[in-house]
Amino acid sequence: MPHPELDIELEKFRELLGEALNEGGTRPLVQLTDEELAVVDPSSLDEVIAPTPHLDGLSGEEREWAVTTALRSLVAHKLVEIANIPELDALMRSADPSATAEVDMRISLEVDLALVLRRTASRALVLEQQTAAGSVHAVVYIHTADLFLVERVTSGGLHIFTLASSADGTADMLQTLMDPLGIADRDGPSMQLDPSALGSDKVGAPLDGVINNALVVGQLVLLADEPGPLVMSYATESAVWIVNVDAPHAPSGVTARSVSHSTLKAQIVRLLGLPT
Repeated sequence: MPHPELDIELEKFRELLGEALNEGGTRPLVQLTDEELAVVDPSSLDEVIAPTPHLDGLSGEEREWAVTTALRSLVAHKLVEIANIPELDALMRSADPSATAEVDMRISLEVDLALVLRRTASRALVLEQQTAAGSVHAVVYIHTADLFLVERVTSGGLHIFTLASSADGTADMLQTLMDPLGIADRDGPSMQLDPSALGSDKVGAPLDGVINNALVVGQLVLLADEPGPLVMSYATESAVWIVNVDAPHAPSGVTARSVSHSTLKAQIVRLLGLPT
């Protein structure tokens, strides 16, 4: 159900969108719930990395009711148009139980743009934030150096889509999840860790105390053709620490340190630029 405006070669489409974004920078795109995504792109529930926490907690019957209600909401908010309503009304009045009709659904440009960008990225940077209040996720769909789609997923299943024109602006959005209190203020010395210690919870002091007293825990991983690095963040009342793992199952390349605001942002920007 693509719009004619999007029916162009993908690289050209990315180029044009990047140029348009550069004039205005980061901007909100659209907000959709789990069940609204199930209406406009049902297969994405299994094929896209972003979670659907609200739908996952519903029974089969509850899902059907939620999706039906979501369709009504999408139509009411003019994000979806049903082009063959008279045909569907006639079907509802029909005495023939075998009669069927396909729903001719037209999706708004904003929704269509979000769906296209989240399905056509070759790389994605995934962040999970854990606090006492629950989990929040963010997925950055990386297209070019000046085109990023950021999808933030709340614990209640609201998907907030934002377009960003730079790694710098994208990193700002992720950094607010890793350090929501803004307490990252100093760089400490780098500690080399034994990779086996991460699985056995024997990381030693002072990192052990940081992990046990963390108010916000973040996990940032790059998904690409080649397995990317992993960055764990631990925000306490007084500092933010990161544990950097260069590659999965590597025999070395695991380091830990407290970080400043600028160093934390630089780590995020680095991951957004990989692989070069």
